[in-house]
Amino acid sequence: MQQDSKQHHQNEDIPIEMRDTKPKFKVSWQVIFVGLMFFYMYLPIFVLTFYSFNKSRYSAGWQGFTLEWYTKLFQDTRILSALQNSLIVAFAAVGVSAVIGTLMAVGLARFRFRGKSLYQGVSYLPLIIPDIAIAVSTLVFLAAVAIPLSIWTIVSAHVVFCLAYVALVVSTRLADLNPHLEEAALDLGATPVEAFIQVLLPELMPGILSGCLLAFVLSMDDFLIASFTAGSGATTLPMEIFSRIRTGVKPDINALSVILIIGSGLMAFIGEFLRIQGDKKRQG
Repeated sequence: MQQDSKQHHQNEDIPIEMRDTKPKFKVSWQVIFVGLMFFYMYLPIFVLTFYSFNKSRYSAGWQGFTLEWYTKLFQDTRILSALQNSLIVAFAAVGVSAVIGTLMAVGLARFRFRGKSLYQGVSYLPLIIPDIAIAVSTLVFLAAVAIPLSIWTIVSAHVVFCLAYVALVVSTRLADLNPHLEEAALDLGATPVEAFIQVLLPELMPGILSGCLLAFVLSMDDFLIASFTAGSGATTLPMEIFSRIRTGVKPDINALSVILIIGSGLMAFIGEFLRIQGDKKRQG
């Protein structure tokens, strides 16, 4: 009885607003704003995905579920040829940019030379220059040196901006590394090339892969630069899509867009996974 009376008196001493220990669910304006923002961003993608399964040819109204447009898409020779050209351009441009961009980032971080600040600023200019300016300047240059337009002129033009993106991501990764790793390898008898390949390159690999994935997606998505520098028969996927939607968006283009969105999402997931694994490895 005495224990119960003590507990009763203790409960009386606690303010009323503090006695209710049940959690209250509150929705703040920040949560509502974020929800509306994501709804606004992803609603067109959901609508696009919904109409890619529509039987109607003109997407004006829902006439039933079908996978016809996806099967027709993989039988379209023009789409497949444009996709092949885009993949050739993207892989070639990213391969060249991965090598040169990594060496450029390491050189700017590890060496000092006259005009380094100017060179560093110029090397990252493609990140802020509009695509139309890069496209026109590349076309003028190719015409001045009398190089015929082909799929390889698209590759050379894509290397310009892919190189800057790879170098930027690698330099960011390089800034977080211990600068004494190479010195320790050299003290242990390694040559500069061996120190770079066996010590520095494995540490930079997550950044290199992330930069390559970013450059690959941007190369696959490019329309302006490719349309200015493409020769006859060198139609890329964005160019083929643009030529078809001028008369209206068809369900096969909706299906193609859904596949591209899924592919881009997988690229982003792989890049984030590699970044997380690299951070865990470095912290461990």
